[in-house]
Amino acid sequence: MPLLHTNTLGNSIFSNNPNPLLAYLEFIDYYDTIQDRRVVSDVAPGYLKKLLPSAPPEQGEKWEDIQKDIGSKIIPGLTHWQSPKFMAWYPASVTYPSILGELFSAAFTAPAFNWLCSPAVTELETIVLDWLAKLLNLPECFHSHAEGGGVIQGSASEALATVMVAARERYLEKACQGLEGEERERRKAEVRGRLVALGSEQSHSSAAKGALIVGTRYKSIHCDIEDDLAVTGAKLQAILDECQRQGLEPFYLTANLGTTATCTIDRFGEIRDVLKNYPEIWVHVDAAYAGAALVCEEYQHLTEHLEAFNSFTINMSKWLLTNFDASCLFIKNRLELTSAMSITPSYLRNDFSTAGLVTDYRDWQIPLGRRFRALKIWFVLRTYGVAGLKAHIRNHIKLGELFVSLVVSRPDLFRIPTPPAFALTVLTIVPKTEMRNGVGRDELSNTGVADGLEKVEDGEEKGLEDANRVTKEVYELINSRGEIFLTSGVVNGTYAIRVVSANPKAEEKWIRRAFEILVETAEEVRAGTGGKEREAPNGVEAH
Repeated sequence: MPLLHTNTLGNSIFSNNPNPLLAYLEFIDYYDTIQDRRVVSDVAPGYLKKLLPSAPPEQGEKWEDIQKDIGSKIIPGLTHWQSPKFMAWYPASVTYPSILGELFSAAFTAPAFNWLCSPAVTELETIVLDWLAKLLNLPECFHSHAEGGGVIQGSASEALATVMVAARERYLEKACQGLEGEERERRKAEVRGRLVALGSEQSHSSAAKGALIVGTRYKSIHCDIEDDLAVTGAKLQAILDECQRQGLEPFYLTANLGTTATCTIDRFGEIRDVLKNYPEIWVHVDAAYAGAALVCEEYQHLTEHLEAFNSFTINMSKWLLTNFDASCLFIKNRLELTSAMSITPSYLRNDFSTAGLVTDYRDWQIPLGRRFRALKIWFVLRTYGVAGLKAHIRNHIKLGELFVSLVVSRPDLFRIPTPPAFALTVLTIVPKTEMRNGVGRDELSNTGVADGLEKVEDGEEKGLEDANRVTKEVYELINSRGEIFLTSGVVNGTYAIRVVSANPKAEEKWIRRAFEILVETAEEVRAGTGGKEREAPNGVEAH
């Protein structure tokens, strides 16, 4: 291909086709037929290196040739998160308005490290995050017209590390108040060595990783099954007392609105009451997945105590129809964040920023540059509206309740060790030799959430081992066959299967089919005939 100016090349690729989006962006066909594909890629590690040349082409290639390779080389190596058969981890949503937002963002590309780079990039972000704060019923202190505000981060993990830096610096600033020069630096180093971040045993791994990044210790708070694996006031007070005995100084706590393994909610009211005596501790609420449910009035009581906390994160990319990345971080006091993160060399200075007339989001995050992510959120909020988002969440909650009702109809096969929540069900398989005492229909509340928990009593260790073994075998056999994709977890020593169907293509028929597969596979394994792979129905190739 002759050397062309890049814009001319782009125009030559797309303008010669009357409908370039439909012709060249195959995501429409991909999305519409995604349910017909094997949900998990079955390629072997290193497959792609064997298919691609060892160096880029000397001369540019035709777009038609590149496009063919998407289907023949790239798609076979994808796990299809948008498939209704994907019921693993948590959803990673995408919709056409969100995709269009990404396309426009790419066309308008700019590093956007301050307001002057592109004023619309900054100002739209402030506006849509205030919209979202109102939609989620967040307290006024998290809105930009107060002392707080929102910022879009790359992920909830990035948001957590960012606020942990702010928490550390706030704590050290107070500890070194009145000191200057070398004395201040010595005091800061001394205190830093005693700092410890806290989080539940059920918190996402990013809590421990955040402490690693900011250079402090990390302690996990043990949670009991009797408390639904939530952090209680008593458990928090116990770890604070332990830290005091050990000469450690807690400066940060991750509280959870929906833990990773079981979607547990920590006891916010009890945490608030305990921390009245520890105002120096920064509390960050991780609501990456379950926070999306706050768009519905029936969940908004969960924000009652958030005003007592310092920051809050929700990933729109999980359950609110916006593709990754779209992690929305809300801060109660933005000055506490910007004072920790702001460094302004001469080449970043401008009259608008110096006068304090604008927001510079580079001071709200770890990187300098940032993408125009607010555009896709704006497109999604305008396209679906508040009513559409509520309907989206409620549909998945209803599907989750349907799945729970199916599981409890077979107490001979399944147990539910933790209360189902936010469309997530955690279940274990009952070994054939064990007494059938799973959660029954009468133990469900009118919301479809279990009121009680199964507990492993003393002397039942052998039964737990058997249950863990058979549950793991069922889980691995289901995933090896490839019709649906699930993930597992360990909950206080219990191996469990997690089922969550909450992407935009989720439907009742896929929920019922997933339950059928669980029943069939559990019965196979309990009968000793499991482990044999069979061809999956609907044209899905067995692994």
